Amino acid sequence: MTDIPDYLQDARVLLSKDGFAIGNVWYHGTSSALIDSIKEKGLKRSGDDAIRQAAKSTMAKIGNSYTETREPVFLTQSKELAYYWAQQTVRRRAARFEGKETPVVLAVKLPEEQLSKVKPDVGAASLLMVKEGEEFMLYLASVYQSCGAGELDIDLMKADRMDYLNKLGMAYFDKDIDAKHLEVLPS
Repeated sequence: MTDIPDYLQDARVLLSKDGFAIGNVWYHGTSSALIDSIKEKGLKRSGDDAIRQAAKSTMAKIGNSYTETREPVFLTQSKELAYYWAQQTVRRRAARFEGKETPVVLAVKLPEEQLSKVKPDVGAASLLMVKEGEEFMLYLASVYQSCGAGELDIDLMKADRMDYLNKLGMAYFDKDIDAKHLEVLPS
């Protein structure tokens, strides 16, 4: 289990047997090393340039080609889940870069006309294929239990697309998000 600061533990308020409630504010987890760039440029799809460049360099060294893909901005309706993903970002970056990075959660306050463009992340079905996904599912099951929301019951390969949002708290926005719509939550 992860050590999530008390002020970010919102699952006990948002989570029921039906899943996570949805409001008008979304959250994104990231690393402290990326905050200055995010404050200046906003959240960019496929946003971590340093990780992408490191992957490209590694592939070139071993003689493989590298094809960049354009990923959306990943969001969740829970500060708690955003913090979990921020920790994963810090862990992933620590494997490549030196320095002390910490998890950071951003509140994403989209204009009314853009809120409907936040979509359930059905691509999360691929979580079954990687260790990081298994760890998230175990973590999320523990959140359900600690909040008294029952057992997390989802078959990722057969789930309704809204289950990815409601039960897993996984969403995406397929456009860059301007910095004026972002607020760094206190750490």
